[in-house]
Amino acid sequence: MTSAKRLIAGNWKMNGLRAEALALARAVAVAAAGAGEGCAVAVFPPFTALEAVAAVLAGSPVGLGGQDCHEAEAGAHTGSVSAAMLADLGCRYVIVGHSERRHGLGETSGIVCAKAEAAIGAGLVPIVCVGETLEQREAGQAEATVAGQIARSVPDGDGRIVLAYEPVWAIGTGRTASTADIAAMHAGIRARLAERRGDGGAIPILYGGSVKPDNAAEILALANVGGVLVGGASLDAVAFAEIVRAAG
Repeated sequence: MTSAKRLIAGNWKMNGLRAEALALARAVAVAAAGAGEGCAVAVFPPFTALEAVAAVLAGSPVGLGGQDCHEAEAGAHTGSVSAAMLADLGCRYVIVGHSERRHGLGETSGIVCAKAEAAIGAGLVPIVCVGETLEQREAGQAEATVAGQIARSVPDGDGRIVLAYEPVWAIGTGRTASTADIAAMHAGIRARLAERRGDGGAIPILYGGSVKPDNAAEILALANVGGVLVGGASLDAVAFAEIVRAAG
């Protein structure tokens, strides 16, 4: 993916046994083959399906990613997966700091940054997630919350990264931020990234928050939106293909 391409990333979360994952991967590969040159596609299956999905996607334009990684290279971390293990399976990307881990599992921005650094060290592109809760937005703290997460979650240096803005209150709820809210937050994120890193003006910023076929084109047309991080709709091959087409 070049910086000019919009990334359509499908996060399958904890869904799908092998047979389901293989069928979905085949459908995504077909959709990606018909995508425009300005669009890159990646999927993030559960860990148990990564190897099987990698085999299906071999030779296709679809990138493979992990949904998380541990910050350590190896060691006594029962149940965890390292960035090097993901790379060994053929992954190009890894999601770090998803709101379901920040808020559900108590991951701090410091942990997220360490995971992103581990991903870069293993040759992966981390998708660093940031976003505010409904309470923070209603208290007028949305921009400050996201700015703080960027300051503490985004690694220094020039390792390639992607950022994903996901308003926590719009994930899996059916609610979507208004286009004005998305545009304003993405502009603020771009400014913070430019302050934070020399390549801040080129880092893709994805929007994630109940992205569906009927709102994808409008969201993707906004300034500073470099793609979308799709949750539930990525489990529907037809819906995901429509989102890919919306990216041009």
